[in-house]
Amino acid sequence: MSEKLRVLVTGFGTFPGAPFNPTMPLVQRLTALRRPAFDDVALTSHIFHVTYASVDRELPELIARHRPQALLMFGLAGRTPHLRIETRARNAVTTRFPDAGRQHACKGSIEDGADARAFGPHSEKLLRAALATGIDAQLSRDAGSYLCNYLSWRAIEAVNRDDGPRLAQFIHVPPLAHDGTAARATSAITLEALVDAGEAMLLELVKLTRQAARA
Repeated sequence: MSEKLRVLVTGFGTFPGAPFNPTMPLVQRLTALRRPAFDDVALTSHIFHVTYASVDRELPELIARHRPQALLMFGLAGRTPHLRIETRARNAVTTRFPDAGRQHACKGSIEDGADARAFGPHSEKLLRAALATGIDAQLSRDAGSYLCNYLSWRAIEAVNRDDGPRLAQFIHVPPLAHDGTAARATSAITLEALVDAGEAMLLELVKLTRQAARA
């Protein structure tokens, strides 16, 4: 590939019940990395407002503007003490809880009659990359029914288009304190640990995207 490989790294802002979202500093740290392995990689970051309208409007705009060949997306899982590599997006959206813009979803599915959509076999390879850093990480088949799952669905939808990214992956991270330390006694994960694991997964995603491009 003669030009830089383009990767879009995203997180979410705050939302009701989560006055601090660790994906914001995580995305900032990852896209500021200066490593020889990233010399020919163009990293772009974006933080989504936690609304369905923002995802629907901004994801297509970001893809059209930056033409990323890979998407690495992060979200907060407030009740999970470990890193979760999501393997699929469910065709589900909650109608009980509003988004950060106080808007409720009108129905409990994203697309009528559709099955869950898988990210692909690369999810397991990103899991192995994360585990190699010593972080507590697991695969997950349930990305919830809120904005993280909704973004996952839209991202896989984009990958399935001829002009879309080649690979996409969503990662759930546990809550952290404002200073980057673990928020709960049940988790030993810190911001530094997330950055290390995030870098490893990013490197793996870059490698896999290059392989997909050559194929």
